[in-house]
Amino acid sequence: MVTSRSIVFVVSVLILWDGAHSFMPLFSLRGNSSTHRDITRQAVLRKTAEVCRDIAASESRPFSLTIDNALTVEKVQSACSGNSTSVLSTVMYHTSIASMYFSNALVDLVYALSEEHHFDDETFKGGREVLTSDVAAVKSSVKQENFMAGRFLLGRACHTLQDFYSHSNWVELGKTSPYSALITPDQSLENLAGPNVSTCRNCTNGDCTNNLLPDLLQQGLLTSGYFNIFSSEKPAGKCSHGGSFDKTSKRAPIGGISKDTVHSSHGSLHHQAADLAVNATVELLEDIRLAVGDKNFLRLMGLSQSSVLCFVIDTTGSMSDDIAEAKRVSFEIIDSKRGSQQEPSAYILVPFNDPEFGPLVMTTDAEKFKAEINKLSASGGGDIPEMCLSGLQLAMTAAPPSSEIFVFTDAPAKDAHLKNTIYALIESTKSVVTFMLTDVLASRRRRRVQSAPVRALSQADAQLYRDLAKASGGQAIEVTKSGLSAATTVIEDSSASAVVNVFQVVSNPGKPEKFNFTVDGSIKNMTLYITGASSLTFNISSPSGASQSSSVSNGPLASMTTAGNLRRLSLNTDNQTGLWKIDVNSNDPYSVKVIGQSSVNFIYNLVEPHEGAHGDYSLKEGRPVTGGNATVLVTVTSDAVKITEVTLYDSSGPTEVNGTLKPQSDGNILVFFDNIPSGDFVLRIKGEDSTTTRNTPTSFQRQASTQIKSSSISVTAQVSSMSIEPGSSLSIPFTVASLSNGAVNQNASGEFTVNAQNDRSYSSSSPSSVTMSEGRANGTVTITVPSSAPSGSDVTLTITAQDSTASDINYTVLRFSVAAKVTDVTRPVCEVVSTTGDCSSSVCSSSQWGLTANISDGVNGTGIDSVTVRQGSGTLNTTSSSSGGVNITVATYSASCCSQSVELRILDKVGNVQLCAGQAKAATTAAPTNTTTNSTAIGLHSVSVRHPLWASLLLPLVWWY
Repeated sequence: MVTSRSIVFVVSVLILWDGAHSFMPLFSLRGNSSTHRDITRQAVLRKTAEVCRDIAASESRPFSLTIDNALTVEKVQSACSGNSTSVLSTVMYHTSIASMYFSNALVDLVYALSEEHHFDDETFKGGREVLTSDVAAVKSSVKQENFMAGRFLLGRACHTLQDFYSHSNWVELGKTSPYSALITPDQSLENLAGPNVSTCRNCTNGDCTNNLLPDLLQQGLLTSGYFNIFSSEKPAGKCSHGGSFDKTSKRAPIGGISKDTVHSSHGSLHHQAADLAVNATVELLEDIRLAVGDKNFLRLMGLSQSSVLCFVIDTTGSMSDDIAEAKRVSFEIIDSKRGSQQEPSAYILVPFNDPEFGPLVMTTDAEKFKAEINKLSASGGGDIPEMCLSGLQLAMTAAPPSSEIFVFTDAPAKDAHLKNTIYALIESTKSVVTFMLTDVLASRRRRRVQSAPVRALSQADAQLYRDLAKASGGQAIEVTKSGLSAATTVIEDSSASAVVNVFQVVSNPGKPEKFNFTVDGSIKNMTLYITGASSLTFNISSPSGASQSSSVSNGPLASMTTAGNLRRLSLNTDNQTGLWKIDVNSNDPYSVKVIGQSSVNFIYNLVEPHEGAHGDYSLKEGRPVTGGNATVLVTVTSDAVKITEVTLYDSSGPTEVNGTLKPQSDGNILVFFDNIPSGDFVLRIKGEDSTTTRNTPTSFQRQASTQIKSSSISVTAQVSSMSIEPGSSLSIPFTVASLSNGAVNQNASGEFTVNAQNDRSYSSSSPSSVTMSEGRANGTVTITVPSSAPSGSDVTLTITAQDSTASDINYTVLRFSVAAKVTDVTRPVCEVVSTTGDCSSSVCSSSQWGLTANISDGVNGTGIDSVTVRQGSGTLNTTSSSSGGVNITVATYSASCCSQSVELRILDKVGNVQLCAGQAKAATTAAPTNTTTNSTAIGLHSVSVRHPLWASLLLPLVWWY
């Protein structure tokens, strides 16, 4: 049965953040307090480094990094790459961590009044249920190789877990290690203060140091503060959270116990709470690591040197040559980079024709990708336009942020109504889209058995693709089918590691113009792309004064190849640091793009401030306001550069808006822009680079690919949940507002066109337009997720609004996780039933040993998903049987006596993990009392008896978790 749930927004953003209802989400703007961002980032770096260390140890490789609180993304990435001397990129790692801490921060907005999401009001069982659901969904996402959805869910889970240590009295009870039962749902929550147990007394003259009752502390009872911004009601004698907006803290017992910042009621314990929150997050990450395995855990963390390889391919009848070329270039990339750090982190394929598009293929298995692309064949298509933008939408929501997506087509888009949705996704994901357009304006017929209409991609049709490419920082490459293989070198260029965008400009309408860009000493393998009419000419000159014209294919500065409208120049930048110049002569539209390989790059995110005593920032969705202010968080991917200038640049003016820089303690920079004009801007950074071996720093510049456009419209969704169960309907109210100088224009009226699209093609309803009154208009989107949707998947909803003149749009992009209720919270059980072999011989290689174990998930469990060897060099085989109505997995392990111990990882179908270790008979005489893995100490657990089968153990066996 489909159930319906309406989402209602009940409190202003200003109040949410002013109350400091948790560790500060992103920045500590008052005092030296740790934020959710700090805690999440530190835990991710630590656990990533530990996993890399363990992998290195298992492969007998050195690992030189000291794992401490001074870790940086660059240090961890370098160590995990074996301190490789090749050019390293940390963009994906930075971006992945950012997605986790932005999702973490979103909990304070979406679930502001949910006590369970913050462990307020003594809701320990409810809080653990939230954690259990989110963590199970993370594991399901990773199993589906949907790592983006996994990061989104993981950030959420981290917030709730971290808040426990700030909002409860765990620290005041003298605890120095995390409360592991919070992430181990088959363990009981003990020593909880009952509903009628008084926990606090009044603070004295604002001093809450000793407001917890002595009896509570002596008995070791666990409590947390009550919090409410509307009412002062709370149970008699109970503690409050505290803070200026917590009305319960004004009622006896007055005060609070929060440790959110150093200024909170128990602020003197803030750093202890933050340290415990870091350790608890590390423990949670270890649980996920055990469930998904080391390789997938590192993928979840985003630890990769390369981006995804993503193709969106038209499969209609005239596309056989294009499909063959897509196969060739992808196979070449796969085969040349297999096993190296430059191997694509994932492979994405979306076919489309008419009326079909998809299915989406997303995998980390190169051979699976090869098999899927080999299945493609050119056929059908109906009328000439095809479902290009629908296929592109699927790819954009599946690919990680800042991916490069290649679209192959020779037909116009039948679904051009999705244009604004694609613009919104481009700006939200910052992905680059390059179109491979074959035979533009050429008349050709499909290879067909019976007659078909003539296919022709007109200039007007092609302009849509050019506009989308421009918005994303990609290119619209127009070639003949026979010349396509020369153009696909751009795909090989993009698949290199550490690709950076140095300079890019699009001139439309075209005009003769001179451009400059700076080359620094860190850049390798620089490439210049120029697209334009065949009449276009250009001249390039280097810092030394050497020059080369477009009439020279191989000259002192570059070697050039031409394919259709594309000129590709491989620049010789050896010892040519400094200012380069390009002089382009054309009155037709053209583009110029300069890329290279360098470890010096940057990522950025638009953020918006929230005022108040504990003001902070959150991720901004949609375009900044025309005439208003904008704030950008810039993260540079190098520890050895100094940013001196950040600007918004629009080449059509040209217009340049200078930003005011505010460096943060962790090396990130908040950049403030005032009075943003209308225009198509890109973000540029300039600074000094000390990463090279030169005695003095060299100047550098980088440019973001994605355009930033301003708007006089705002679109806001009133969301109070980020999850939806399979088989449920979700209603999302939204508001469209007309803005003037950053404020709602209450005199505005008129009709706005609305388009709401989801990437899964789930059933939905929404108004096609809304009518404005006093500057605002409201609507509701309802989306229904089918019961067959797998837990751990996600759905992206994009709502766009366009004014009556079709000259201005804005949008909001919402990502919802699909998470089923978790009913199996119990870990699997294992019993060793026999052992073979004798390892008493002094020559270990001459003897073998083995064991057989029965493994079950019990009568009510979801079943065993996998049994693998986590430590040990023997052979494992499994078979299935049953006993007393319980399904049994029989594990048989054999090994040389040179390897006398084994650790099995047992996983059930919802991700509950059990580790058990066994040893050969001669290797041990009794079970050890304490055991430590390479990464973290894991507490010893006794065997839980859930069936008579488990009544006894026949071999020394260690149970771990």
